[in-house]
Amino acid sequence: MSETIAKKAAEYESFYRDYLMNDVVPFWLGSDLLDEEYGGYITSVDREGKCYNDDKSVWFQGRCLWTFSALTKKYGRRPEWDKAVQTGVRFLDEKCVDKDGRMFFTVTRDGRPLRKRRYMFSESFYVSAMAEYGSAFGDKEALEKAEKCFDNMVDWYYHPEDDPFKITPKSNAETRQERSAAVPMVLLCISQQLRRCIPEKAEKFSKIVKMIISDLLKYHYHPELKCNLETVLMNGDMIDNPAGRTINPGHTCENAWFLMSEAIYTKDKRVLEVALKMFDWAFEKGWDKQYGGMLYFVDAKGRPCEQLEWDMKLWWVHNEVLIASLAAYALTGKEKYWDRFTMVHDYAFSHFADKECGEWYGYLHRDGTVSHTQKGSMWKGPYHLPRCLMLCDEILGKIAAGEPLDPLL
Repeated sequence: MSETIAKKAAEYESFYRDYLMNDVVPFWLGSDLLDEEYGGYITSVDREGKCYNDDKSVWFQGRCLWTFSALTKKYGRRPEWDKAVQTGVRFLDEKCVDKDGRMFFTVTRDGRPLRKRRYMFSESFYVSAMAEYGSAFGDKEALEKAEKCFDNMVDWYYHPEDDPFKITPKSNAETRQERSAAVPMVLLCISQQLRRCIPEKAEKFSKIVKMIISDLLKYHYHPELKCNLETVLMNGDMIDNPAGRTINPGHTCENAWFLMSEAIYTKDKRVLEVALKMFDWAFEKGWDKQYGGMLYFVDAKGRPCEQLEWDMKLWWVHNEVLIASLAAYALTGKEKYWDRFTMVHDYAFSHFADKECGEWYGYLHRDGTVSHTQKGSMWKGPYHLPRCLMLCDEILGKIAAGEPLDPLL
């Protein structure tokens, strides 16, 4: 690898760690995030970190707990992080899990259920949070809860008839049966994480990782179209309508670095090759050549997108591209990936970063102007950006030192 890039990587490493420790984490700890009265986290905060909606996203009860647990595991214990962890772990476990083992989507500030959804995403963030917390703090009971919930998710994925929470599918299954890439995507991520957090059961989780990757490649990976499709028929065939042709570049880039991580773990060159293709295709289709930044949605055939927000620029998409770019460079030494990283870095920190109040805006119009000024919502909080900064810090350190990359999950 280039000595010049190694030197620059050391400079970027310092920048990313400083931004994490002295901008992003202080913003959230200085905001209304931690609910000291009821426990848990309030992520709907305005530009300055003040609450504007105290209903709680269950996704973010898990995501926030993951973030502060991951900070602890990576950088060591700090009293303010311990407080943030303890604020969340009990609320997540006691207020967000329903009697049938499924989880809520939103709850009131004091933990009364508001809404439940058919998807398993709340469960996935519960697993991720309890696994990371259990690993960081040596809590075996938390690890057991994470594994039990994960086992249920795998069972519901392969045997949906066993799911106790049955809701009519989004489409009438008698007319058209569909499968979504999002569920195997989260199963892949958390199975890789559980393998790291419960190493004595690595063989079990590796088997599941292999099964999930097989599904993603069999059904959603379409090399003939040079893309990953979000929604397909049960046999993987494309549905030739706007929903069926939808590409989510951010999801594809995220999946790509999950696969890169697996290629490191297994030393499987084929998995790495697929991951790099997925990343290249997503970037080529998703990068806005007129205004810069990554588009939210793209049509696989270049037809009009149905989503009104298709041309917006979202914070988390750029986080995933930054991670994937650095991982791809570290694994291949190809300077196109380093150039991609610097291009996305320059765009993201000049458009999303709020230099006055800290943290990032979440949503931009296509031309890069700010659409929403709040820093948190039911969908945005301290997760994607802190995770990105932590992983980029780690990868940049390896590049600077000329050392091989470790698995990222």
